[in-house]
Parts: sequence; structure tokens; C-alpha cells
Amino acid sequence: MGENWDGLRTIYTKWGKKVDRKCPLPEHPRPQLMRGHWQNLNGVWEYAILDGVPGKIPTRFDGEIVVPFSPESALSGVERMLEPGQTLWYSKKVRFDAGDGERVLLHFGAVDQCCTVYCNGNTVGAHEGGYWPFSFDITDFLKDGANLIQLAVTDESDGGLQAYGKQKMERGGIWYTPQSGIWQTVWVEYVPEVYIRDLKITPHYDEGCVDFTLFFQDHLLPSEVLVEIFDGDTAVVREKFQSNRIRVSVPEFKSWSPESPFLYRVILTVGEDCVESYFGMRKFGMMVDENGCPRLSLNGRPVFHNGLLDQGYFSDGLYTAPSDEAIVEELSRVKALGFNMLRKHMKIEPMRWYYHCDRLGLFVWQDFVSGGGPFDIWVVRNLPFLGVEVKDNRYKLLGRRDPLGRRIFEKNMRDTVKALYNVVSLAVWVPFNEGWGQFDAVRITQALHKLDSTRLIDHASGWYDQGAGDICSYHVYNKRFRMKKDPCGRIQALTEFGGYSWPCRKHMVSRRLFGYRILKSREELTKAYEKLYREAVLANVESGLSAAVYTQVSDVEDEINGLFTYDRAVLKVNKETVRGINREIQEMFEKVTAASD
Repeated sequence: MGENWDGLRTIYTKWGKKVDRKCPLPEHPRPQLMRGHWQNLNGVWEYAILDGVPGKIPTRFDGEIVVPFSPESALSGVERMLEPGQTLWYSKKVRFDAGDGERVLLHFGAVDQCCTVYCNGNTVGAHEGGYWPFSFDITDFLKDGANLIQLAVTDESDGGLQAYGKQKMERGGIWYTPQSGIWQTVWVEYVPEVYIRDLKITPHYDEGCVDFTLFFQDHLLPSEVLVEIFDGDTAVVREKFQSNRIRVSVPEFKSWSPESPFLYRVILTVGEDCVESYFGMRKFGMMVDENGCPRLSLNGRPVFHNGLLDQGYFSDGLYTAPSDEAIVEELSRVKALGFNMLRKHMKIEPMRWYYHCDRLGLFVWQDFVSGGGPFDIWVVRNLPFLGVEVKDNRYKLLGRRDPLGRRIFEKNMRDTVKALYNVVSLAVWVPFNEGWGQFDAVRITQALHKLDSTRLIDHASGWYDQGAGDICSYHVYNKRFRMKKDPCGRIQALTEFGGYSWPCRKHMVSRRLFGYRILKSREELTKAYEKLYREAVLANVESGLSAAVYTQVSDVEDEINGLFTYDRAVLKVNKETVRGINREIQEMFEKVTAASD
């Protein structure tokens, strides 16, 4: 253990200690659109950090970096920060394995924030936005033997107009170490001339069918599509279609739910192209119980979403989980505690994270990543507690004065829906949080509903509610939660609360401590946690509370308010107490809503 560039101690997770530098995160990064012929480019690349905007490709590099870990992280082997006004260069020689007539697609899961990609010195494309996947066809730039793949990356972090979430150049408290560069898997895919570029899956629960929309490069349409749907190894559907828009009936289908997260496997064949995917049969909605309380519903039945706020940082990989195993173990431990939901806060994860939520059975509430210019701290942190409301067309107050920044957010919204539309477990979209970069929330909610009518919307999580969306959303720290009747008739949800903290000295990275209430031991924390749940959650279920999100899954840097330590080594509360409370919540909810079932 040592200290990194910002004085934080470096603590490795048990998975980070055994990362394979030659090929970390070797699993296929896109479980809902997989081909057999692909190549993982994670591993050791060369890097350089130079002052100034991208210019000529450098001839000398500073050393080695392990992709896909950001240079700020310990697992990258670099632990250097990319400053605004600098350029981070990557370089790697690759031998490709394309067959006759195959195209070579170079994919990036995510690169923060802006980059230009080169192949053998030729510019193949550029991309902006640090959270969304992109790819380039590099076939025409390749040569025999080794090929040189290079990237030039710039990142303004919270100083520009791009989305940045919880990253801040001056980290501290609830703001974390900024990330830059490649932080999700880099990979190559080999495809025939006519191939499925993208896939949209929409299950129709009431009709017992599922829609597939296939997208092809250059708007080419297939002559025939073979659809095969499997329950395990048994084919339940095998049909051919003459269109790229397909509706398939699923006979005697099995439902998806957290209690039974059943997924159907799909194989789609178009000419020489064959891809594998999956889907789940489920329907998210709202219903009113016999007491007149609006409730979240799944498959036509009321359901309580009981979850945790999830920042998605690890002590060694920062934005990037050290391994697939780390993701699975964390999600499995959350589920074993009796939770059925995670609110993914200000971050979009790699697709494998969502895949594991799908197969393990955890609802996802997905935040849009915040951005924009500086907002008035007094407005977003103090006025709400004085009972003052702000109309979100006052752009300057909430950091949205620049019209370009507002346009970027709306593009990011479309990209987020496109990237995550097929996720089975994703139940709720959260466009804005606590006024950070919020603007025109009513209009944004309407536009989002047009993009995706299959999910619910929590349009303004915490405060500066504009009366839109499906959920009335409360954030309550350090005071008693008093739920009020929503005049708009929306679902009532306590979407952030708790934040209770116990400092585990051997598992902390910062000398500064941040928490909403500091406790002195596991026993004291557990007792306070139980009391809080009884007063804030159990006491309000009967009168309409339909979701609760405790802060948070794990400690992150200064924040020591996680149920788990930052390295995930210690569960800081008594497991049986947490399980018991969650069981009580479920039993009470079932009793209250039994007549509505």
C-alpha cells in the first residue's frame, strides 16, 4: 500500500491483487449481441501524457498502462491524473484474424471524455462523451502483419459541458477522483459484409410476444432472418422472417422477476451473420392499491423496490471493476442481504454489469449522468432545506446556461436509452438528481417517454420537483422522514436516505471522513440502521411508500457511509439484522397490497 497522486492510500481488492495484466476482463463485453469471432484488446498498451491539445502522434511514450483501467487508478499501473489542457495518448500493435471477406470493427466500451482513433497513422474516427460505446470499421486501414492502433484523449472533467457525474477535479466529500481515458473493454469483432449492426428488443407481456428490430449498416435489409428462442437448450421458437421488424409469440412463456429471473436465449441468423442475445418477459408499470395508494408494479402485481445507492467505484480500479467475478460477488451479496434493487448513481456501467443484474434478479434505477457548467451550490444544497422551490427554466442557477450543454444532455439521453434499452432489469429512468444540471424537466420527461414508454420515470430525484414523471422522489438525511400526499398522484419513493458511517481504519483510503452520521462500532451502526429503517421505511409502507434507496453500497474515498468498505472486504452491519428488516418490509408490503394483487 502507498499513496497515489492525490494523497489517497492505495488499497487493493482481493480481485485486484490477481488481475491478469495481459488480458484483464476477458469476458465478452456485449452479452446481448455476441458473435463467436471476436478479439479482446485489453491488456498492456503504451501511454504518454503530453501538454496541449492533440497534435502529431508521439514517437516516444512514457511507459505502459493496463487497459481498460484509467490512468488515475492503481490497476492501470500509472496512477497519474490527466489535467484539462493535456492529451493522453495510447498505442498498441495488434495482429488481426479476419477471414476472407470479413470486416474488422474496432469497439470501445467507453472512453472519457473525447478521443480520436488512429490505425496505422490514419484517422479512423472521433467520439465525444465518456460513458457511451462506439465503434469504427477499420478494415480499409489495415495491412498484413502487425497494425498500430492509437488514441488521443482529452478530458475537461467537470470544467466543460460534457457529462461527468460524480467526478471533480477538486475531489472531496461526495465528489470523487476524476477519471480519464479508456475505462471499459476494447475489442475487435469480425463480421461479414452484411451484418446486424444493432438490435432492439421489446417484450410485450400481456400479448405473450416479443419484438425484435434489427439494424444493418448502410440501411441494407436482409432477405431472410432466422429467429431461434431457447429455454435452456430447448428451442421453443424457430421461425424465418422476411423483415427486419419481427414479432414473435412465445408459447406459455416464463416471466422474469427478482424472485425468478428467467432469461430466454436468442440466436439471430442473417445470411453469414449469426448473433446471440437474450431477453426476459416482464412488464413495469403503476397500479393503485385498495387504499388508493399508487404502487410500482411488475407483471401486473404490486412490488416494493428495496435497494441501495450504487456509485460504482472500486478502491483499485476506480471506475472499472477489477474483474467480472468482483461484479458478480458484489451483486450476489446485495441480493443475499434481501435487497432487490440498485440505483445506479451518475454512471453508466459496462454491459456485463447489467447482464448480471438481469440474470441474478436485481431491479435497476438508472440515473442519467449529470453535467453542464458550474451550478450555484447555495441553490442546489441549501435552498431545498429551506422549503424554497426553483423553476428549472432558470438555466443559470442550475448550471445549464449554455445552450450547447443542454443539447449535449439531450443527445446523451438518446444515447443512454439506446445503449440500455434491452436491459431486462432496468425499471426506472432518473433524468435529474438534486438539481445538478437540471433544466426543462417536464419537457425532458415527455421526450424520454417517447423514446421509451416501457419504463417509469423519476424525473427529479430529491428536490426541485416539477410535477412530472411517475414518481414523487424524496432525499432525506439527518432528519425524520415525513411522507406527504403527492397532489399529482404519483408513486411515493424515498430515493436517498441513511448514509450512516462507521470508519473501518484498515480499509479506508482517505484521511478525511465524510458521512451523514458517524458511528463508533459495527454494533452501534447496526442498531442505528435498524432504528432508521423502522422509522423511515416500515412506518410508511402502509400509507403508500413504494420504494426505498439506502445510501449506499460501499465506501468511496472520503465517504465512509457504505454497507461495505471501499475494498469490499468488510460488511459493516450485521447481515442477519439487514436480512430480517428487508424480510419485514416485504411481508408488510404483501399484507398491505394483498387485495390489489
